[in-house]
Amino acid sequence: MSHGMMRWTLPFEVLVHHHNMGDHPQNGWKAHVYSAAIKNVKEKCNKDIAKNNILGRLRTFDNQFEIINKILSQSGFGWDWVNNKLSIDSDDVWTKYLEANKKEKALASYKTKVVKHWEAIATIYSKDHADGEGAKTGAETAAEIAADLEETIEVSPETVPKRQQTGDAIMCMIGEMRTTFKDALKTTDPLPLPKVTTPSEILAALELIPELVEVDMLRSYGQ
Repeated sequence: MSHGMMRWTLPFEVLVHHHNMGDHPQNGWKAHVYSAAIKNVKEKCNKDIAKNNILGRLRTFDNQFEIINKILSQSGFGWDWVNNKLSIDSDDVWTKYLEANKKEKALASYKTKVVKHWEAIATIYSKDHADGEGAKTGAETAAEIAADLEETIEVSPETVPKRQQTGDAIMCMIGEMRTTFKDALKTTDPLPLPKVTTPSEILAALELIPELVEVDMLRSYGQ
């Protein structure tokens, strides 16, 4: 094979890394990601490529993701991680799916189509599709929903009240005390009298203090 015809593969490890770093917003990859991918292909494959070459490969895998992702969202399908292709419960399941999706011309080839790097493809493309959850099994989706329900709800900064200053907090407490006092005056029920501690209770409490001699005990009781 001549140098000009050397094959190259999309550097998924580079794309996944930058995807996880937040370099893949909804409007596409950031410019430096293409530079990193071009550099990686040059170093590993000794092949000079351009941004358009990467975009072409990305469109191909985007199309594959959309088709496979839709299939995996249906009952009876899974992913064979060993052979890098669809896992189908039976031929009948596949036949019924083909009949229900006759408009997709290239669909038939996906029964045995080998697609390497599926985990990386699902990672970088799932956020670009409204039906991205189809790449997961029903159990995985249910587990993620349960985990989401357990997460603490984040509150927008605009809805969080500012911390009160000391003076404001004191005034707020005084206002609450006034309201409580006024409510107490309005009621016809007698106010409860404060509880008075009896001498026997005081003496019993003093006897519980270790190493307290009798003289000190009487002096404390007298106070």
